Amino acid sequence: MKSKVLAGALTLAVVATGVSPVVAEASGGDALDAVNTFIGTQDEGNTFPGASAPFGMTQVSPITSHYAGYRYTDTAIRGFGHFFLSGAGCWEQGGLVSTLPTTGEVGPGKAFDTTKPSTFDQKQYAAPFTHDGEVGKPGYYKVHLTGYGGVDVETTAATRAGVERYTFTKPGDANVFVNVGQANDKEPVTGSSIRVVDDRTVEGTVESQAFCGGKAYTTYFTTKFDKPFKASGTWSPTGGTPGSKESSGGAGLRGAWLTFAGGGQVTATTAISQVDAQGARVNLASEKIRSFDAAKDAAQRTWRHELSTVDIKGGTTDDRTVFYTSLYHALLQPLTANDADGRYYGFDKKIHRAVGWTYYDFFSLWDTYRTQNQLLALLRPDRAKDIAKSILAIHDQGGWLPRWAYASQETNTMTGDPVTPFLVDLWRFGALSGNELHAYQALLQNSREIPPASSPFQGRSGNASYQADGFVQYDPDFPKKGQDTDPNHGASATLEYALGDCSLSVMAAALGKKDDAAALAAKGRTYRTLWDETQTDRGFTGFFRPKVAGGAWFSPADKPYSPQSQDGFHEGTAWQYQWLVQQDVPGLEQRMGGPAATGKRLDDFFAYDELVKNPATAVRENWVVGPYDYYDQFRYNPNNEPDLHSPWMYALTGQPAKTSTVVRAAHTLFTNAPNGVTGNDDLGTMSAWYVFSALGLYPAVPGTGNFVLNSPRFAKSVLHLQNGRDITIKAPGADGSKLQYVSGLEVGSKPSDRVYVNVDQLKRGTTLDFGLTTDPAKATWATSPSSAPVSPCAE
Repeated sequence: MKSKVLAGALTLAVVATGVSPVVAEASGGDALDAVNTFIGTQDEGNTFPGASAPFGMTQVSPITSHYAGYRYTDTAIRGFGHFFLSGAGCWEQGGLVSTLPTTGEVGPGKAFDTTKPSTFDQKQYAAPFTHDGEVGKPGYYKVHLTGYGGVDVETTAATRAGVERYTFTKPGDANVFVNVGQANDKEPVTGSSIRVVDDRTVEGTVESQAFCGGKAYTTYFTTKFDKPFKASGTWSPTGGTPGSKESSGGAGLRGAWLTFAGGGQVTATTAISQVDAQGARVNLASEKIRSFDAAKDAAQRTWRHELSTVDIKGGTTDDRTVFYTSLYHALLQPLTANDADGRYYGFDKKIHRAVGWTYYDFFSLWDTYRTQNQLLALLRPDRAKDIAKSILAIHDQGGWLPRWAYASQETNTMTGDPVTPFLVDLWRFGALSGNELHAYQALLQNSREIPPASSPFQGRSGNASYQADGFVQYDPDFPKKGQDTDPNHGASATLEYALGDCSLSVMAAALGKKDDAAALAAKGRTYRTLWDETQTDRGFTGFFRPKVAGGAWFSPADKPYSPQSQDGFHEGTAWQYQWLVQQDVPGLEQRMGGPAATGKRLDDFFAYDELVKNPATAVRENWVVGPYDYYDQFRYNPNNEPDLHSPWMYALTGQPAKTSTVVRAAHTLFTNAPNGVTGNDDLGTMSAWYVFSALGLYPAVPGTGNFVLNSPRFAKSVLHLQNGRDITIKAPGADGSKLQYVSGLEVGSKPSDRVYVNVDQLKRGTTLDFGLTTDPAKATWATSPSSAPVSPCAE
């Protein structure tokens, strides 16, 4: 999801940004060593380089001047926050409980003058730093602050606690500033408190605004040091007070300084909770952190286990780094949301307890339903079961299924119906075992009804016209409960509804709900109501076009309607959204004038002839290359979600070789450099796209469990499944620097001319043997009409 933030065009050439590639230590076979957590920290990738456990509640990462926390080209660190999202697009992204080591006396007229409130603004006391010696690995971050006489900062993390170690090189006393009144840039803190509990401990709260303009929520924290501090004080909007034990109030500067005798080395451990202060204390105690090094070793053992789920052979050092960093980013979220005692704050604003399972929160469903969800379901089915259980708990406690869940609230961010394909795919992958009917009833409610005005959930706000007329009316002034509402983007919402309903029809049929299945499958074809066969653009006839209430085509007041306009489409145009009909490929082909005409339109969409000549140059000159530049466009946008699946539309229409061309070209946008993620990473969505496409399989059609194939990037990949079985993908001679096509395939030692495999085949363990060629004339594999999977909602 790319929302709210307006930015310039994405600078894809590393040299042009002045950002140097970060050298990753990828020698040997250690997946953890291959990861470079600085990838995505420049040009709106919005990742963070600091430490986190997989799916952890607490992250410890530096805050510079960027709203996502850290920007590689910044030169000063304001503090080390303890809550971050990876790759999201809105401004309010955490950085809560910001700590920074400093040196210098604190008091009236001193180096930190307590009579001047601005003294305690983190923008003022921020420390300059150097990239020399900076380390970003899973579970470990290190940086040298060149200010304050030089301080080395290291961070690591357990699931519910973060740990920092400060090594002061300047002799004398040293301080740690704990700032609760400020967070990431553009993250509003509406209230905060801090209390000095004893000479090793501070506790407090941060009330901050939820993502994308959501409501305020409270985070509780406890920070404990490994040695006593000799002096302390607190600050408030009026200045600092030496010896004060407490500061609390509304918005404004607030925090505490803690002075340690002799400097040297100081370790701080911080746990957070969204339940209460006791939850933070319980979380701190439960992690049993004995020392920084022990915590780091434990974190990196956990990450090695997670990353070793996939073994790859072949490719360059940079290929390995990009792949394993992508896998790492896909394993950071959703976030653990229950405390160590099982308690969590529910969507009914009551405290519940998860017993024997983990409750997760922070679901960017409009993004993750397309890639990251299926990756977790395939590699970590037990975790996927808890994710599904968490989504159903949100429904049961809040009354409706979520869209963008953040800190126990629905932000109503983005449009369409992402929760339906998300949950249906979890069902298809086996993660709803025992809860199928429960989930189905919740999904059916979501599909057919609208939450009442009293509900904070917006749900399918366009359902009135969709159910009655087969389309969501386009109404830019339709009232909304959050940042977005479906009628504001009626055309794209219609397409998303239809895709979701089709996926639900698959589930209904499997559960024996025949009438429901037929009705939902028909809804899966409602996209047809918006096909305007009179629209022409770039020599092509027929495009999706929004309709207003009553059924008339939308037309701007001052000019003719254009398929390249933003009218009626969310973060895209009719050109990008025309391919969001993967549930009915024959129906789309018919409207586009047949397979040949569809192929020509795909060629124009991808600038295919230019790709073949020079992939790396063509994608930067022809595709949409700005992370927020969605509109007035007629090309593929690899930086945003609506058309992520579109390269595989070639394979679904009988031209799989061209899918491989487009995917290899898109891979040139993923590099071992700070700007090496294309667009916002969106809680691992783009990273999961890379993982799947590099492996050579992609979940293009929700609800079916089918993976559509393309040429793998690596000579051999082995996915170690949780059930003890392996998926082995072989592609001798694979070379990511070339355009290569599939010349043949064996699945389980048997020749296959199908352009897809099913999740059931994969879960049993199998081997995919690809033959590759650089000659497109020899790439006739899977081009027959029977090679593609049957579209689930074709008539």
